[in-house]
Amino acid sequence: MRELAERLAAVRSEITDAARAAGRDASELTTIVVTKFHPASLVRELHALGVRDVGENRHQEAQAKAAELAALDDLTWHFIGQLQSNKARQVKRYSHIVHSVDRPALVDALARRDGDPEDEVVEVFLQLNLTDDPARGGVAPERLEALAEHALRAPGLRVRGVMAVAPLGEEPRAAFARVREASDRLRSLAPDARAISAGMSGDFREAILEGATHLRIGTAITGSRPTPR
Repeated sequence: MRELAERLAAVRSEITDAARAAGRDASELTTIVVTKFHPASLVRELHALGVRDVGENRHQEAQAKAAELAALDDLTWHFIGQLQSNKARQVKRYSHIVHSVDRPALVDALARRDGDPEDEVVEVFLQLNLTDDPARGGVAPERLEALAEHALRAPGLRVRGVMAVAPLGEEPRAAFARVREASDRLRSLAPDARAISAGMSGDFREAILEGATHLRIGTAITGSRPTPR
């Protein structure tokens, strides 16, 4: 746990430095510690160190951890991986923030239905695909507005902003500049959708410089991931 605490402190210090370089306050930023493939015990240690936002990519793994750690009721679970529409309602039971909404069918699956509690709201980020590969998660940038309009009409959803992963082989800051531009376009439809989920262990500094508000950081804090089972 000492090494975990040291890594967490080092990343927090780097975030503060990057925010200062961008003329921003680090308090504006939410650091989501990505814990995929790590046991629930690591999440418990992170919680003891003050972490309250954790991210998971796979529904089955996330569901099991959330159930095991249900007593830590101040934890916020962020679902950040690609999500099948038929798993959406199960994900809503433990995570009310989904970063990977990229198609109308998923919007519809997450939307409130008859019988759902009126106060149940799912916060969503609209994921952009910054590559030419349609197999990767995310909506094509030119289709962002259409997806946003669909999500804004869906009952029980709150559009927080955009999400993206910087493509391999592209300078991260240039990629995140495109995300910032997409964020500006989204805000023309939804002025309150100001959040930008961008930046991981290797590029969170560049993301902060381009306006990221939610950082998804894994190995820089958690260390090497165990082999997935």
